[in-house]
Amino acid sequence: MRLPEHGANSKRLYTSMNISMPDEVLDFSENCNPAGPPSSVVEAWPTLISTLNSYPDPDGQPFRSAIAEFHQVDEQQVLVGNGAADILSLLAGTYRGKRVLLIDPTFSEYRATLEVNDAEVVSLQANETEGFLLPMRQILEALPEADALYMCTPNNPTGLLPSKDELLTIVDAAKKSSTDVVLDEAFIDFVDESKSFIPHVANYPNVLIVRSMTKMYAIPGIRLGYLIAHSERINTLAQRASHWHVNGLAAEIGVLCLKEKTYRQQAISHAQMERVKMTQFLRSHGCEVLNSSANYLVMKPQQEAKKLYQDLLKQGIVLRHSENFRGMDGRWLRIGMKSEPMMDTLREAMDQWFKQH
Repeated sequence: MRLPEHGANSKRLYTSMNISMPDEVLDFSENCNPAGPPSSVVEAWPTLISTLNSYPDPDGQPFRSAIAEFHQVDEQQVLVGNGAADILSLLAGTYRGKRVLLIDPTFSEYRATLEVNDAEVVSLQANETEGFLLPMRQILEALPEADALYMCTPNNPTGLLPSKDELLTIVDAAKKSSTDVVLDEAFIDFVDESKSFIPHVANYPNVLIVRSMTKMYAIPGIRLGYLIAHSERINTLAQRASHWHVNGLAAEIGVLCLKEKTYRQQAISHAQMERVKMTQFLRSHGCEVLNSSANYLVMKPQQEAKKLYQDLLKQGIVLRHSENFRGMDGRWLRIGMKSEPMMDTLREAMDQWFKQH
């Protein structure tokens, strides 16, 4: 039985496990903002529909300019894409036949896109007994022989955020060895924008930062992401991208989203509050929980995780399995922070399960 590689799409999951799908399903396997898309996007929808009549701007305008202003970088340092997955696929093509380091457990899309491009993928395994902290010694020793290093900050699935000192140590060493560092900041906006490495990009031509609009703004159906790097790198990648690779509707929605300061702060506060409550609950039942900085957390129950996972599925509650996260191997489960009522329902179901097992 092969489980889906990503969260969301509950119907496919139930089918793959040969479990009857309940009429109502609560999905904690994906990590989008439970508030839903910003009200400004919903209110602008009738106007946004007019973009369907025209070809989109080939550079992703007006979104590209809005990103540059938001991050205070030059427009030439920005490449817009059809979701972060599109950016990762584009990047992977540049490492064909090259040696790339991954720090497992981490997002499966890195390996998938690199291997299909015939890159040599080398896994550096974070140690479970050390709480999956960055294996700094391994990283620094491996960098001189590598063409690139991929890092997820905060990491998916652990939610762990490397310190600024750790990141600077790594990118400084990588710069000396002419190794690219791809930083995936898909969840950094659930932490604090001040934690982003984007302000340092000007000093590091070897650093490429991937960002997603999907999670914070709850717009996975639109597909919108971007890359920030030195203008030379952006120009080279842009030449490899397909024409009109961002639709006009998405470009307009992206501009509206970046203006949503209050919305973002509410999302950060909600994620922090629910993460604290869920962590306390799980630890009270003897579960091991990592200190996540993101809008999700991973936990390892004292009991068999696979049994908990399947029993909750039968009740219509979907967590994220860890079968395809190297070093976790199904023994851990990831939980997205959802609305307060949904989190209460999850705790009630889990409380009953823990009492029976």
